[in-house]
Amino acid sequence: MNDRALSVVIATRNRPDFLRDAVRAVSAQEGVGRIEIIVVHDQSEVDPSVAEVAPEADVRVVPNVHAVGLAGARNTGIELAEGEFVAFCDDDDVWMPGKARAQVGELRRRPESDLVATGIVVEYDGESHPRYLPTDTILLSDLVRDRHTELHPSTFLFRTSALRDLGMVSTAVPGGFGEDYELLLRTARRAPIANIPRPFVSIRWHQSSFFFERWSTMASGLEYLLDQYEEFQDDPKGLARIQGQIAFARASEGRRRDAVALSFATLRSSMTELRAPLALLVVARVAKPEWIMVQLHRFGRGI
Repeated sequence: MNDRALSVVIATRNRPDFLRDAVRAVSAQEGVGRIEIIVVHDQSEVDPSVAEVAPEADVRVVPNVHAVGLAGARNTGIELAEGEFVAFCDDDDVWMPGKARAQVGELRRRPESDLVATGIVVEYDGESHPRYLPTDTILLSDLVRDRHTELHPSTFLFRTSALRDLGMVSTAVPGGFGEDYELLLRTARRAPIANIPRPFVSIRWHQSSFFFERWSTMASGLEYLLDQYEEFQDDPKGLARIQGQIAFARASEGRRRDAVALSFATLRSSMTELRAPLALLVVARVAKPEWIMVQLHRFGRGI
């Protein structure tokens, strides 16, 4: 590793126009020197021309050489990163001015932390929803209680050495669903996560998301997290949140009996967990899961 401050990994798959927006926004960051941008093509043809949109940065365009999927693609970039810090940006998201400077400065002031995140602005159906956590520190207990969608992977900036020591992004999560949440949990087990309580990334939600409607994958990924992190068993509300998500996913894929059992298990953990009644609405065919997801997205929320 040289004296470069920041490397940014952008994993991409067949979204060339969005990708160019992401690369431009990262390359326009100021105050951290010349940025290294590593574009990793996953399950798609490598397009070297993307480097042309960011002459002020050092852009490397490479294929994914690890497991197929987002986790493997990010790990390809992490291994190549030369910066003291390494950050992620999804290929359909856009960094706002000042993000890199603020985060690099924060981690340099916070030697006890390996990761710093920021808030986001969710863009969906022509509306913008700012989301950020009003705190400068996130603990493991906070993440067990709530996923905090404000902590989006496009806001993650790590110490490169620490991320490698952590084992990088897990490829063991079934279907890759929740791999970013798993990384947050694993990181917070080691040290508190730093947070900047203001939005620095524009997150574009749309139905071309590769996880939209992949209910079975969603359920399997969440079940994996419950198996791997016993901390959920000590927090009834955190456990209910995950159980409710699994119940909704099972209802959405048509496993009605499983969904009913999971919904009641959810309510036994916490009577205030609203995902259980949403799952039961799907079981009763009162509402379609796609309709519920669209309504949640309109408020910048997910299931």
